[in-house]
Amino acid sequence: MSFNRPTKVPRTPTLPQGETVATYGTYLEAQRAVELLAEKSFPVPMLTIVGADLRMVERVTGKLSYPRVASGGFLTGAWFGLFVGLVLTLFSTEEGTSPFLPSIIIGGAFGLLFSVLTYAFARGRRDFTSSSQIVASSYAVLCHPEKAHQARHLLQGIGGVNAGWPPAATAGGVPTPTQPPAVPTQPLGLTKPRLPEDGGSAPAPGPEAPGAPETPTQPPAPPQS
Repeated sequence: MSFNRPTKVPRTPTLPQGETVATYGTYLEAQRAVELLAEKSFPVPMLTIVGADLRMVERVTGKLSYPRVASGGFLTGAWFGLFVGLVLTLFSTEEGTSPFLPSIIIGGAFGLLFSVLTYAFARGRRDFTSSSQIVASSYAVLCHPEKAHQARHLLQGIGGVNAGWPPAATAGGVPTPTQPPAVPTQPLGLTKPRLPEDGGSAPAPGPEAPGAPETPTQPPAPPQS
């Protein structure tokens, strides 16, 4: 059995490196994909789960009141008193009396008093209990490029596989052309006339260009007598 060397986690916030091999809608699906790769002896330290479009969700669980605050404070203090009573029992040399019950009662009383006073001073500002979570709209599984193809092949059975990186980046919303446009070989508007020997007709004589010198003509010869 071989153990993979753990990947060193950067101390400063750093963007993850690697190719996207699969994308899922929930974290449980992404976790299942990583577990599947681990079961197939894939080097999982090359993987990273990245959540996109993060949101902080606070779910309200109930309304606060004095009886609820008092009961919660007493239970919290009682647990602390139980721990103190256990420590005193371990280090106590006297026999016959157990410090458990007095510790639980005293701890619960202090917890109840502290919770009620805190709620009384904060009355009207937060009269409810809640639970907060950071959730994402989608979760991507990234892998180092040298093992990305193998990870995609192993994840074909559960779906969500991504073919690879998106198309090449665009500048200003206009895709970068892959080939330059064709350049015409002849100037626009000029065509080569076809000669009679090529099977075409001779070009019709047109008007002379303005400003061209006129060809002088010879006068007719006088009649001979």
